Amino acid sequence: MLAIRLDKQLEDRLASAAKRSGRTKTALARKAIEEYIDDLEDIALLEEALNNPDAGKTVSLEQMRRELGLDA
Repeated sequence: MLAIRLDKQLEDRLASAAKRSGRTKTALARKAIEEYIDDLEDIALLEEALNNPDAGKTVSLEQMRRELGLDA
């Protein structure tokens, strides 16, 4: 359970978006939080990969072409 306080302007924007979309304010807030967390997790994975490029799986160009069916 989470309770948050929004300033008047943000509350009004949320209410307006909910009305226009036919969704509840809760549904919109839940989706926004979910997408934001997904973005943060993606950024963390990217930063980790950039800081340690040898940690991920590497394949040769030839192997990648075979796996993608690009051998001609």
